Amino acid sequence: MSDADILATVARLIEDVMGGDMDMDGPITGDTSFSDDLELESIEFVALAEALQNEFGESVDFVGWLSTKELDEIIGLRVGQVVEFIASCR
Repeated sequence: MSDADILATVARLIEDVMGGDMDMDGPITGDTSFSDDLELESIEFVALAEALQNEFGESVDFVGWLSTKELDEIIGLRVGQVVEFIASCR
């Protein structure tokens, strides 16, 4: 699976989790910020973590990966970083 395929899947999962709450101009890209652009709520972040693991398998321990991050890193997290993490797990 290429990085572009992973990005497309992650974008679809984000859209599924957020439902009609997404208020963003343009598509989700690697530079899209979870905090500033998507304004993802914490409960949506938990739902996304579950969706990622369901989609990509248990080797993608998103919650474990996040637990290694400082708060400012989590706040500044971009979709591309998640794509890179998933690619590194596969």
